[in-house]
Amino acid sequence: MSTINVIPTFENFTEFYQKAVEPLKKENNAYIRLDGKLKGGTRNIFAYFWYKDKKWAIAADTFIDRLKIAFEAAQKTEEPFVIKATRDNKGESLSIKGQPIRNHKFNVYKTATR
Repeated sequence: MSTINVIPTFENFTEFYQKAVEPLKKENNAYIRLDGKLKGGTRNIFAYFWYKDKKWAIAADTFIDRLKIAFEAAQKTEEPFVIKATRDNKGESLSIKGQPIRNHKFNVYKTATR
């Protein structure tokens, strides 16, 4: 029998960081990425959160230090992110304000709207 993994959804980015990222980092201090790997891409989703009435998927290969930068920015402003079109112009992604636009270490993509 296989197990069914339910991907958690959080009401906002701050809740996601406090309830998912901080405990993960505390339990696995050596982790650089959410999936615990050092390199390689993945299509696996770690979690979802809501931002500007849109549901965003956080890829498991996102770097934890980038999430911390975003969390610190979210403590200072209501809008810590910039919404950008994906390279193929078929979707949207989030970038952290003040960070490089094309940053492969922060992989957050729009999935749905409310």
